[in-house]
Amino acid sequence: MTDPLDHWARLAGPAVLLDGFHALKHALRFGAEVPVAVTTDRAAALALADELAPDVREPLAALLTEVPSQTYASLVPRPHPTAVAALAVRPSREANLRELARVPRTAPIVVLDEPRNLGNAGAVIRLAAGFGTTGVITTGTLDPWHPTVVRGGAGLHFATAVERLTVAELPQGPLFALDPEGEDIRAVKLPDDAILAFGSERTGLSADLRARADDLLRLPMRPQVSSYNLATSVAMTLFHWSAP
Repeated sequence: MTDPLDHWARLAGPAVLLDGFHALKHALRFGAEVPVAVTTDRAAALALADELAPDVREPLAALLTEVPSQTYASLVPRPHPTAVAALAVRPSREANLRELARVPRTAPIVVLDEPRNLGNAGAVIRLAAGFGTTGVITTGTLDPWHPTVVRGGAGLHFATAVERLTVAELPQGPLFALDPEGEDIRAVKLPDDAILAFGSERTGLSADLRARADDLLRLPMRPQVSSYNLATSVAMTLFHWSAP
């Protein structure tokens, strides 16, 4: 039988770190391949599964290996309160690109145009998964699979297609970009195949993305308030899309 710590050491480079019980729970629910998982208290982790996620209790029981606290702490950059960690196989870029290019789409694609904050990107991926979007694309230098982004996404990277592309590589479809100079979003019905683009909180949309946009939209905002948090803007826009 393979030692789980040896397995961890071999996978740690290319694999996706699932930090905490909830990240592992979500990844399993959405079909992630998880070769190894550890915890400092196997009984407590399975009790948590019984309480919060009985649907994944069986695969968790098969996966989880109990290790000493010091060993667990050596495997993760920042120990999680649930003392659970796992490694998952990242979905292939080719599979994600096929999903993003698939037509017709029944749910939008979210584009984060040159985002800067890793935690915000993770929060957006978590939101997008909750709304059942087709995928989340980032442009620019931020890696949407960075461990901090995955932590913020609570394992829900496996529930939607997440990739980094250039503006020129964005999938086909009507592109609506959020901008203070745009039309009031409440006057627009967003189609299911929409591409919804959001600039960074500090600099807004890039010139390339603005030129690519078919329509500029703005969210309702009280005068003298400068902006919303990125995840808030995405949530408001996706809720508007989903409303009957």
